[in-house]
Parts: sequence; C-alpha cells; structure tokens
Amino acid sequence: MLFLLSAQLFAQVHADVLRGGETPTVMVQTGPYVLHWSESDTTRNSWPALLGVEWENSEHWEAGGAMFRNSFFQSSIYLYGGRRWFLPEISDQFYAKITGGPLYGYKGEYEKKVPFNYRGLGFAILPALGYQFGKANAQAVFLGTAAIIFTFGYEFD
Repeated sequence: MLFLLSAQLFAQVHADVLRGGETPTVMVQTGPYVLHWSESDTTRNSWPALLGVEWENSEHWEAGGAMFRNSFFQSSIYLYGGRRWFLPEISDQFYAKITGGPLYGYKGEYEKKVPFNYRGLGFAILPALGYQFGKANAQAVFLGTAAIIFTFGYEFD
C-alpha cells in the first residue's frame, strides 16, 4: 500500500513538473549539519553528509532525491515530490516548502524511529523554511520531533 501511495504521489508530481512555460531548474544540495532536539544524547550523528538533487518547474513543483547518513549512522535514501511557496509578505526570497515520499535506511532497532516503516522502508513528510539568494539557497528542514537539518543548495538552469 505504501508503494502505491508513493507511486501515485510521484505520478502526480511528475505530471505537474512537466507543465509550465519556463525551463525547469536543477538544484544540487548538501546538508552538513543536523541539530537534534535531545542534545544530551551524544550517540546521534550530527554530520549526515547529505547530497541531493532536485528538479523544479516554473510553478515550483519539485521532484528529488537525497542520500545521507541518518542519525544512527546508517546509509539512507529519501525520494520525494513536493512544492515550495515564496512568501512575498515577509520577503521576496523567503519560502516555505513541503516534500513527501519513500525513505529507506532506518533498519533494525531504529525501524520505529520513522512512521510507517517496514524493514527499513518508510514514508516521510518534511516541511522546510528557506531563503533564496540568487541561484543559492539555505533551508531549515524539520525532521519531525527529532531534529532539524540545515541544507544549502545551488540551482542550475
């Protein structure tokens, strides 16, 4: 069932991404640091070595993927679709974003750290706040009740 929901989400995002009059952009991003809410637990990985690629159309629909080392030092992958909304009431460069999709890598004793996880395959919905300056951006991505990751990206036309 999780696979069917993910497939439907990706089909919808894929259809929407192909619409739009302007050339889509491709963004490469890195996530060098995670701040865990429970700083007293020093066994968590704060340096995820996240590397991601994201494709966005002129209507700000997105599809992407990221590889990283999760909080428990396991290799993980997140594939997603989503959208971002610029918030000109605050600033022309400030935006909110939400992504969702399958997440693989939380296995063994850490399986229950991700909702709807079965043998390492789960589902994530991640909200973010970001700031766009030219072709570069910085984001704070909220990882549920566990942590926040700071990411930096650069867009190519």
